[in-house]
Amino acid sequence: MTNQKVLATVEGREITEAHVERLLSSLGPQRATQFDSPEGRKTLLNELITQELILVDALNKNLEEDSEFQLELDIMKLELLKQFGMRKLFEDIEISSEEAFEYYKTHRNDFKTQESIQAKHILVDDAEKAEQIYWDLKKGLFFEEAAKQFSSCPSASVGGDLGNFSRGQMVPEFEEAAFKLEINEISKPVKSQFGYHIIKLVDRKKAGTSDFDEVEEQIKNILTGSKQNSKYVEASKRLRENYTVSMVK
Repeated sequence: MTNQKVLATVEGREITEAHVERLLSSLGPQRATQFDSPEGRKTLLNELITQELILVDALNKNLEEDSEFQLELDIMKLELLKQFGMRKLFEDIEISSEEAFEYYKTHRNDFKTQESIQAKHILVDDAEKAEQIYWDLKKGLFFEEAAKQFSSCPSASVGGDLGNFSRGQMVPEFEEAAFKLEINEISKPVKSQFGYHIIKLVDRKKAGTSDFDEVEEQIKNILTGSKQNSKYVEASKRLRENYTVSMVK
């Protein structure tokens, strides 16, 4: 752990910022955003304190000597040893950039991309309000500021940015209007089931084939998985020849 600033101690056992960060990263991207704030980290710290108190209490009660715990520990050790053995089996697998490029050359059709655009929008529930915002934008109101002030979409916090998307990912009315825009053009209000959208086109990517550097890591993952599968099958065959396996009918 790199960040060793101590945040709390429980019976002399230290809880550091690194412990909190590790717990935060273990939550997964979606849940982590809920705790990625000073208040959220305080909640995680209190969770770690509670866990540490449970551990201290278990140690004081000598629960590690309990027969049920010992049985679970033996099972966990075997599971961990299996995982370690699997990791050792695959540890020498490496995919070079040259190998990945050879795959790319013979599988270019797998990396075709659809036309996509990046757009921002302002979503309001009233047609008259949408018209007023549209004309204020035409007079010089910054789109991103207007989105933060008026939009009811969660994207308001990032200036209305919806990121990149291709056809079929948005509601039809929104999609039809967005794909017709020129870069930096702002649409008149567009009605959909969600309300009234004012759309700004940020960028457009034509349909084509991804460059190698865009998909190199993806290809390496594909080839790594393939090599791991082959090695797993080979190991299974070899080990069955070396060790006794009896199928119980």
